[in-house]
Amino acid sequence: MSWPGRPDPYDSGGEGTGRGPDEEFPAGAGGAGAAGAGRDDGGVGKPRIPAPRASVEDTGAPLPDAGPVAAAPEPLVLDHRVLKSLLGAWALSACSAAESAAVEEHLGDCGPCAEEALRLRDAVGLLHPEESLDLDPGLRTRVLASCLGRRPPRVPLPEWAAPYDAEAARLDALLQDIGDAEWHAPVRLRWFDDDHPVTRKTTVAGVIAHLIAVDGLVGTALGLDDPLGAGAPPSLDPGERTEAYWRASQFPPTRAVRGPWRDQTHELIRTVSFAGGGSGRLAVTYGIAPDAPGGPARRIELPLRDSMLERAFECWIHAEDIAQAVDYPYEPPAPRHLHHMIDLAARLLPATLAERRRAGRAGPARELVAAGAPGRSLRLEVEGVGGGEWLIPLDSPGASGSADLEVAHVALDGVEFCRLAAGHVSPEEAAAGQVGDREAIRDVLFAAASLSRM
Repeated sequence: MSWPGRPDPYDSGGEGTGRGPDEEFPAGAGGAGAAGAGRDDGGVGKPRIPAPRASVEDTGAPLPDAGPVAAAPEPLVLDHRVLKSLLGAWALSACSAAESAAVEEHLGDCGPCAEEALRLRDAVGLLHPEESLDLDPGLRTRVLASCLGRRPPRVPLPEWAAPYDAEAARLDALLQDIGDAEWHAPVRLRWFDDDHPVTRKTTVAGVIAHLIAVDGLVGTALGLDDPLGAGAPPSLDPGERTEAYWRASQFPPTRAVRGPWRDQTHELIRTVSFAGGGSGRLAVTYGIAPDAPGGPARRIELPLRDSMLERAFECWIHAEDIAQAVDYPYEPPAPRHLHHMIDLAARLLPATLAERRRAGRAGPARELVAAGAPGRSLRLEVEGVGGGEWLIPLDSPGASGSADLEVAHVALDGVEFCRLAAGHVSPEEAAAGQVGDREAIRDVLFAAASLSRM
């Protein structure tokens, strides 16, 4: 087969017999005198490919016979319409060997099909451009941009802020799963006040608004904008801030409140991350309260590291409130985070017990000691994951717990103790085991319930 406009590979370029220099014709079988005999090609014969001669290796031994040559397959006989329909597949090298041979044979005789085949082959070349094996210089930039778009870079987070980060993320996942109508599901906020349970009715959206208002106390300590506005009085406690935030809303909160709450949690985490561990020494003010009935006012403060733990605790407790309202399964925090929360509550018990004693809600101190000196103590044993043991000084908030001066022992489950501190369980129902001074046990359990607030 020869292509139009291409030289025939069998054409020797000369005239005459087309024989090689060593080839001879037998007499009467195509010699010079019979060059044109019996042929219809004008006396010019097609070149004859001579049979291969026997060759020898350097040893002189003849090569073995290759055996009989298999007969070539019969060529396909297809009409012009079918062959034209195969041009696309042939250009993509998708034809069988027999089909390709038939198409190529046809292209040598049909000019329009040959032109169409060339156009198709050029089009295939555009579909598969040649690519360099060198890496694209912009590949690194594109990969980094994609990674940063999916997960922003994170600054190392202080350990004491990790529980808040985790609990805010878990609550956000819960809010992502609930429908529009469930944002208006009724929720009752519960806490203890004056040794009595108190409730406040709101909705799922109202709970998130409550978290925004109280988390704003931490934000203002870090220099962020207060969600209540720049003119919010510093004397407001968390409950008063919540009521003020609800009143300032033009309409009852809806699921639109999730965006501001989510942005605020991210801003808090970013700020404490950039500030580093040293920011834990900052203080967060939770309002101003009288030191005793009719006495002077005092500021209620917590170090920032403890305040972030307290906010993580509130986030978990209110997430459980929401999950219960919408019938959603919700697990307690990770054991190490739960342990930090229990430890914070245990550390706050001596000061809370002293405040209750000043207010006349706890028994009088029996053995006052100097700050740092060992005093009468209650052993608080918290069981389960995240638990441990704490010695709670009973008479002086600055005293140290002493196993030698232990007068009572209380055992509670870890999650139950947290729910007691949140005001969700009454002191009478919380303890799993009690041994020792009954008055000391009652005072400590009620002090734990007094840690709760709206």
